[in-house]
Amino acid sequence: MNINLEYYKIFYHVVAEHSITGAARKLCISQPAVTQAVKQLEQGLGIELFTRHAKGVSLTKEGEELYSFVKKGYETILTGEEKIVKMINMEIGEVRIGASDMTLQFYLLPHLEKFHQLYPEIKVTVTNAPTPQTVEHLRQGRIDFGVVTSPLEDSHFDIVRVRKIRDIFVAGDKFRYLKERKMDYKELADLPLICLEGNTSTRQYVDRFLDANQIRVTAEFELATSDMIVQFAMRNLGIGCVVEDFAKKQIESGELIRLEFEHQIPERDMCLILNQSSTMSTAASRLKELLV
Repeated sequence: MNINLEYYKIFYHVVAEHSITGAARKLCISQPAVTQAVKQLEQGLGIELFTRHAKGVSLTKEGEELYSFVKKGYETILTGEEKIVKMINMEIGEVRIGASDMTLQFYLLPHLEKFHQLYPEIKVTVTNAPTPQTVEHLRQGRIDFGVVTSPLEDSHFDIVRVRKIRDIFVAGDKFRYLKERKMDYKELADLPLICLEGNTSTRQYVDRFLDANQIRVTAEFELATSDMIVQFAMRNLGIGCVVEDFAKKQIESGELIRLEFEHQIPERDMCLILNQSSTMSTAASRLKELLV
């Protein structure tokens, strides 16, 4: 059968209103248009659906059977439409984000706070992982977008740079004698170093910089978080390599010193990464607008 689905909609409203006239009023169309639609539906199905009488219409046995299915289908569609409207109006929805400790702490959190104030009904799920894992989560479609640190080499993503960061070396009182001069990076080879684990973008970036300057170093400690690097450095366990934001308070208070070199490690970026091949939900798009 090739029956116009609009006929079923009109059929539904004729039953709900118990009359042709009521359905026409409900649908804002003419009474003859409703009558014609019902007639076309009956002809298409080869059966009468209504018994006509002075006070309106009533369903035949076949009409009752058909209506039991049409009612479920049409009201399911209406429920779906209502849900879509709520999603567009930001009354329901979910955003899935991937972010590292650094991007969460020093960029994303204030924006998430504002987003929650504006749209309290939207669920925000944050997958906390280093940049390489976040990139993989995005590639696999597990998150809507990621907030990560450069460098990034995957050309399949749209990359929006949102903030500059700089990698530095810090130390505690035991190494305060290094503060009064500009150092050469080669000196790091003779000092105990505290670094992030090798699977992080921060560690890989600093290692590449040192390799490019023909400097070979070995980490005394490899830690999972930059916060722990700061704690280790404050206890004079070695020279900590961190993004400046993590040690800013300790440097300002004098608990740590920042080592100075003839030239600084070049700045890099916190970035918003999006999958070019997928379309974001309304909620995810709205959060992206806040971030950029």
